[in-house]
Amino acid sequence: MIRLLLMCFALCVVYATSKPTEKKDRVHHDEPLSSHEHDDAKGFDYDHEAFLGREEAKTFDDLTPEESKRRLGVIVGKIDENKDGFVTEEELKIWIKKAQKKYIYENVDRQWKDFDADNDGMISWEEYKNVTYGTYLDDPEPDDGYNYQQMMMRDERRFKTADRNGDLIANKEEFTAFLHPEDYEHMKEIVVTETMEDIDKDGDGFIDLKEYIGDMYNHEEEMEEPDWVATEREQFAEFRDKNKDGKMDKEETMDWILPSDYDHADAEAKHLVYESDANKDGKLNKEEIINKYDLFVGSQATDFGEALVRHDEF
Repeated sequence: MIRLLLMCFALCVVYATSKPTEKKDRVHHDEPLSSHEHDDAKGFDYDHEAFLGREEAKTFDDLTPEESKRRLGVIVGKIDENKDGFVTEEELKIWIKKAQKKYIYENVDRQWKDFDADNDGMISWEEYKNVTYGTYLDDPEPDDGYNYQQMMMRDERRFKTADRNGDLIANKEEFTAFLHPEDYEHMKEIVVTETMEDIDKDGDGFIDLKEYIGDMYNHEEEMEEPDWVATEREQFAEFRDKNKDGKMDKEETMDWILPSDYDHADAEAKHLVYESDANKDGKLNKEEIINKYDLFVGSQATDFGEALVRHDEF
């Protein structure tokens, strides 16, 4: 499986270099909380998808109000992480982010069994290294042109960054941070470092205009330069290179690939608290949330049928 992944990676590289007019996007975009417009006057579909995640929201659409309220009560207990009987904006934000990242966790779950060789519920660096690079370590200079030793060193550095307690053993959350570093605050610097290493061809620790364009556009003399290349040169001069020294440093690169424009989960958490906080104490109790169940999960159908089949978590 791992060998297949590496082959797929190699094919992606070949494909990218064979399409000189195709723009490469380094920016890590936040997933939208919902496909619906956020307008409570028209309905609460946006809030449902933001709070539950898109797939889970569909399961609530066909429940009776009574069953929706019951399930919402179960969810409230999960959101209240410190078990003080209240749900804060921060706890809501954490929950919403988890709901939106469910697809990431499912991806991690699929890969977990491939790396947890001893089935102890943890993945050590040695386990990951042996599964991923074991067959290549015996041949430090393979014929395919890839430097697996260098790739392994980068993976080890990222693994150590994700490993918060420094024991070189990853639990599920640490392994998720390793596989999806752009989604974790403490991993953002390593994402920037890896990006700069890929683009900074002269190794001076900066990304100049030539390197910036070269990463997106594989120039071939016989081909006319596409219009978007000129636009990117303007973007570099006007927005990427903030201090106008002709190159991007780490901070400027982070602003480019990991923009922190707007926290949708934070805004939605504030909205849910504002709309549901009956006593205006800045936090929600279970009763306040259940009373506004239509905002959080509101079911609309009265048909029982298959929709009322309970999932294990409920």
